[in-house]
Amino acid sequence: MGWGDLGIYGQPSKETPNLDWMASKGMLLPDFYSANPLCSPSRAALLSGRLPIRNGFYTTNEHARNAYTPQDIVGGIPDTEILLPEILQRLGYRSKIIGKWHLGQQPKYHPLIHGFDEWFGSPNCHFGPYDNKETPNIPVYRDTDMIGRYFEDFLIDTKTGESNLTQIYIQEALSFIDTQSKKNQSFFLYWAVDATHEPVYASKAFLGTSARGLYGDAVRELDSGVGQILQKLNDMGVANNTLVIFSSDNGAATYAQEMDNHLLKDKPIFYYRGNEMMAVRWEQYKAHYWTWTNSIKEFEEVHRCLALLEPSWYSRDRVSTGSVATDTDGTQFTEGRFLENKNHGVDDT
Repeated sequence: MGWGDLGIYGQPSKETPNLDWMASKGMLLPDFYSANPLCSPSRAALLSGRLPIRNGFYTTNEHARNAYTPQDIVGGIPDTEILLPEILQRLGYRSKIIGKWHLGQQPKYHPLIHGFDEWFGSPNCHFGPYDNKETPNIPVYRDTDMIGRYFEDFLIDTKTGESNLTQIYIQEALSFIDTQSKKNQSFFLYWAVDATHEPVYASKAFLGTSARGLYGDAVRELDSGVGQILQKLNDMGVANNTLVIFSSDNGAATYAQEMDNHLLKDKPIFYYRGNEMMAVRWEQYKAHYWTWTNSIKEFEEVHRCLALLEPSWYSRDRVSTGSVATDTDGTQFTEGRFLENKNHGVDDT
């Protein structure tokens, strides 16, 4: 899911009223870049507050690199990494992940080993269906117990795009908020739904409701889920004491034919490629590259804020992220903004 999918950023269909309302009442972070264009390293960075090259999830998907965790991989998030739920657990929070984990298939890498108290979801994305002979369908877990598999117990119709998974994830979130609020228990909810990842799906009530096809249906249902979560926080009287952040893990769905690039015709389009970021102009192929020395300052500050800790404690035993990008010709770009580069004619974003 990309920034151009939201009405608040000018998507002409205006099909995300809840996220648009949330943005209008809160704060937009236009420099809050994902750390990588692949699911696993970007999620590892989000939860650890550190770049993929530092947290063990490298930045390419080539052989022997740990950028993506398919079913047959044996590795996962290192025990040495301190994840956000581990920090919050020490502070008395109860944490739950709902949806996609993607930081290791083996039990020793599962989220309950890394700070989460509850889990409903899968160690991987909803890929498939598989033949269940050479390759099994992706498992779904409740805490430490496998309770079924995608396409078998949790159905996804790849022909129609119908699946009730997002509705299940919404109800899991509402139930968790309800239970913890009634107990006056501080909580951290990591709602990692993946309906906009191919194969894209939406529940029957949302199928055919978007002007943008099936992908738009999935975005509308996700937006509806956000709205229900925000309403639940308000109903339970904890909205004013709860920090809610919405972010995509790695940018726009280039496979979605319904995706609209209405805002990009006179702007550079930015892609990450390993340790490099590439900018190309709409309908032009000339590229320009930056190599990143560190991540974006907003990313680091939000993670520290969520951890409720002083920066000196947070980074006392490890290298954290910074905020300087360096061009290949030595030009530095600070604070996550791409200033005008007269040598290459790339505009400020």
